[in-house]
Amino acid sequence: MAEFSWLTVLGFMFLTFNSGMAIYRSNGDTGSILFVGVSYLDLVALFACLRIYEGLDQHSPRRGRVKAAVWALTTLLTVMFSYKVAEIMPLVVKLIVWAMATATTCGGFYAFFIHEEKQPQYMAVPAAAKTPADRHDGST
Repeated sequence: MAEFSWLTVLGFMFLTFNSGMAIYRSNGDTGSILFVGVSYLDLVALFACLRIYEGLDQHSPRRGRVKAAVWALTTLLTVMFSYKVAEIMPLVVKLIVWAMATATTCGGFYAFFIHEEKQPQYMAVPAAAKTPADRHDGST
């Protein structure tokens, strides 16, 4: 794996500082401390999983498990932040927030696990359609 860049280190320092300040300013509210702590740990785990995923071979058996972990961590963040936002909204807006969270979660599941990337039709050229000049094996 490649080493961390200074920008990555700076970003994590900023995230850690802001999380620490949010906990400090929570005035001992257990719910707020838990929210900030779990969000922080979730983000760190998400970034670690993404880094691992990028480093895996295309055909690695671990790829599916890491992809599932990424989806689960993003879903947890989506649900947590949706709960916090919906908590202070009127009923109609709460329904919209939860509908968007559901659509995001389901869309992510579809994109990660169901949708298969297909090669465009114009890219697939049958071997018989190639002219002799296109062949590199020396045959005519």
